[in-house]
Amino acid sequence: MRGEGETLARHIQTLTELAQRRGLPLEKIHREIVSGETIAARPVMQTLLSEVAQGLWEGVLVMEIERLARGDTIDQGIVAQTFLLSGTKIITPLKDFDPCNEFDEEYFEFGLFMSRREYKTINRRMQRGRLASVKEGNYVGSLPPYGYERVKNPLGKGYTLRPMEPEADVVRLIFRLYTQGDTSVSGARCFGISRIARRLDDWGISPRKSCRWSPATVRDILINPIYIGKVRWNWRPTAKTMRNGRPTVRRPRSKKEQIVLSNGTHPPLIDEETFLAAQIRMQGRTTAPVSGERALKNPLAGLVICEKCGRKMIRRPHSSQSPDTLLCPNAACGNGSIALPLIEQAVVCFLERWFAKYPIPKDIETPSDDASPICTAELAFSHLRKEARTLKRQLERTYDLLEQGIYTAEEYKKRLEKLKERKKKNEEKQATLRQEAGKDTFCAHTHPQIPQRADSLAALYSLLPTPKAKNDFLKGLLEKITYQKESRGTKKTPASFTLTIYPKLPAYPRGE
Repeated sequence: MRGEGETLARHIQTLTELAQRRGLPLEKIHREIVSGETIAARPVMQTLLSEVAQGLWEGVLVMEIERLARGDTIDQGIVAQTFLLSGTKIITPLKDFDPCNEFDEEYFEFGLFMSRREYKTINRRMQRGRLASVKEGNYVGSLPPYGYERVKNPLGKGYTLRPMEPEADVVRLIFRLYTQGDTSVSGARCFGISRIARRLDDWGISPRKSCRWSPATVRDILINPIYIGKVRWNWRPTAKTMRNGRPTVRRPRSKKEQIVLSNGTHPPLIDEETFLAAQIRMQGRTTAPVSGERALKNPLAGLVICEKCGRKMIRRPHSSQSPDTLLCPNAACGNGSIALPLIEQAVVCFLERWFAKYPIPKDIETPSDDASPICTAELAFSHLRKEARTLKRQLERTYDLLEQGIYTAEEYKKRLEKLKERKKKNEEKQATLRQEAGKDTFCAHTHPQIPQRADSLAALYSLLPTPKAKNDFLKGLLEKITYQKESRGTKKTPASFTLTIYPKLPAYPRGE
C-alpha cells in the first residue's frame, strides 16, 4: 500500500492526462522504480539519456525537474548538457522548460542543484532515524543474520529478530566447537575456523546463501555481537574512493570507537561468557590481511590438489635464501610439503613431452577465448562425480549428528530421505550424460591456441612475464594435478613424490 509501484502508477496517470489535455502524442513510457544516487545506478535513465542525445524526442514529460537527477555535479552536468545539445524540451505539470532558452536553462540547472540538496537532506534524516532506531534496540538491516528471522517489533515501531531453528542450533554448535571442541569426545581440542567450516560441510549443514561454508562466514558469525543480544551500527560503512579514474564503493571495517553498539530487543543465542571466550581466542590467532590488489605469485594456483584429502594446495612464501613451498592447508592431512620450483619444473617437463607432437600455430600472439579446449560434457561429468563424493560423505555423517543430539529422530529421517533423493538424481544425471555422449570419457580434439614465441613449450613458458600469465597458460592445458609425497628428502637423497596430471587434450596420435 502506497509503495513504489503505486506511486509510479499515479505519476504515469497524471502525465498521461497532461499529454491528452495538451494534445501531445506519447511515443514511449520509461518506467524506473530504482532510486539511485548516480546515473550509473539507474539503467532506465541511461537509456533515456541515450535516446535524448540521438534526438529521438521533441520533449520529455516528467513529474518534476528534481526527478531527472539527484547525483553529484558531474551527473547534473551530463543531464543538463544532453538536453541542451539535443534541444529536447522538458514538460512538467507546472512549467515547460526549453534548454535553448537562457532563462529556462538557468532555472533548469538551479532545479537540479536543489534536487541534490533535497536528496542529501532526505538521506541525512534517514540515517539519523536509523541511528535512533539502533539505539532503541531495533534491527535496521534488510537481511537478518544467520540463525534469526526479521519480524515486526511487537513492542513498538521498527523490526527485531526472532531465533529460527535449526539455524540457531548451528550457531550454538559453531561457538561450542570453537571454544570447547567436540564435547562428545574426551580430551578433544578446540576447532579452528577452517576446520569448523569443513565439519559443517561434512555434516551436510548448508549456509543460507551457498552450498558450502567458508572460513570467512564462520569468522563473521564468531565476532558478531548480535548473538548475545546486541545490535551494532556503522560496522562496515560505505566509503567511496577513486580507482583507475572511476569512483569505487568499498566497505572497510570501522575502528572500534566508531561502532555503535546497543542492547537489542531480540533474545540472545549465546551467553556473554562463551562469546567473550571466542573473542579472546580470536585475538590470539590473528592473521595479516590480504589486499584485494595483491598480485598472484603462485603459477600453480588452483591446479594442484592433495591426493589424500582433496583440498587445493597453497603456496607458503619463505625468505630469499629458501624457495617457496607448496603445502596442503589441512593440518591433519599428513601429506608433506614440497618446493614449488620442483613441482613447477616437473609439470613443465611433462607438458613438453605430452604436447611435443601437437602443431603450434605460428601466427597467434595471444590466447584466444573462442578456442577453449574445455568440453562442456567433461566439466558436467566432473561436477557430478564431485557432487556424488560429497553426498556420500554427508550420508556417512548424518548418523553422527543424530548421536550428538543435533538432529532429532524426525529431522534425521527427513535429512536422510533428502540426501538419498539427491544421490538418486545425481546417478540419473550421470547415466543420462553417459548415454548422450556415448562414452565414459570426453575429450576435445582441438588444440588450444597458444602463442608461438619460442621453439619449445618449455622455452615459451619461461618467456611468460608473470606468475599470473603462467597460471592462465597452465589452466588452458591442464584440468588438475594431484600430489602425494611418499618420503622426505635428505642431503643425499631427493624427496619422493607422485604427480598425477590430467591434461585437457589427449596425446597427439602417432604418425599424424
